[in-house]
Amino acid sequence: MTVTAQMIKNLRDRTGVGMIKCKKALEESGGDIEGAISLLRKAGVASAVKKESREAKEGAIDFVETAEGIGIVQMNAETDFVVNNDKFRSFLHDLAEEMATGEVSDKEAFSQKDYSKEAGKSVDEKRKEMIAVLGENMIISKAMFVKKKDNVSYGIYSHMNGKIFTMVEVEGSNGEQAFAKEIAMHAAAEAPEYLSSDDIPKEVKEQEEEIAKSRVPAGKPAEIVEKIVSGKMQSFYNEVCLLNQKYIKDTAVSIQSLVEAKAKETGKALKICGFYRLQVGA
Repeated sequence: MTVTAQMIKNLRDRTGVGMIKCKKALEESGGDIEGAISLLRKAGVASAVKKESREAKEGAIDFVETAEGIGIVQMNAETDFVVNNDKFRSFLHDLAEEMATGEVSDKEAFSQKDYSKEAGKSVDEKRKEMIAVLGENMIISKAMFVKKKDNVSYGIYSHMNGKIFTMVEVEGSNGEQAFAKEIAMHAAAEAPEYLSSDDIPKEVKEQEEEIAKSRVPAGKPAEIVEKIVSGKMQSFYNEVCLLNQKYIKDTAVSIQSLVEAKAKETGKALKICGFYRLQVGA
């Protein structure tokens, strides 16, 4: 029996298995879709489909740095038992290596790219194969490639066995990785949401201002209300903006002051131009 494109599509829709494996299974089953499903299940591929409906809240983040950029991947599973499994960790590192090639820049494209370690498989097909091997749902929840820029130092820090990942970009030198990593360690602990107040969306600022106004005792003069709200907004910025935060190793200085002092010490025009913070479960 001739295997048609529609038959392959129907089998893929029912199993989630890649087109090449679906075609092969249909050919072996003589075009019988139920027989093809049975073949895929026996091969341990289609068994991953049911597991994919399970919630995957645990996970880890890994990265690979090259001269050109940094590949970062977060993969989730159902339990820490699987997350700490050597096969899970090895596959996660392989995925970070795949991302570090810079061939794709987003999660969707990454899932469909060829898995370089095994010919004829996409990254997503390999993921489904690993679901069958480890017996739990596994999801690539984040995948990104950060292309390196000239005259920028990249400080990378992984915390809690890959549960938290931070990276800080310091512009003005390509030799300040250690300093950038110190700030990345701070970001891991203090969880800033923005680089500066300029990066906070207008609607978020307006919401915080409304909350601040609602907490001012009734009957206060307008100028007093404005002063109180301004103070509360500054406190908000100091909490959520990296540059405003007090340095965790020396709370007498802010991160902005720390960078300015380092710039003066080195004679370089240093500034933080960006940061990333990923956390499993956040």
